Amino acid sequence: MRILLALLLFGILFSISWPLALILIFLFPLIWLLLLPFRIVGFTIGVLFEMVSAILLFPFRILKKI
Repeated sequence: MRILLALLLFGILFSISWPLALILIFLFPLIWLLLLPFRIVGFTIGVLFEMVSAILLFPFRILKKI
């Protein structure tokens, strides 16, 4: 559904201003590549917080099963 909506919005943009739409086609992959390291760092921090939470809550889970 997201792809269909994106194509529809791109078609509207292309009909209104085709130079802007063509610039968007070329700039979107570059912007995605620039933002990729931030996504990787965010994923790493999320995994780190999950690991710390699991380590801190492990004794309570053991006591709960006893």
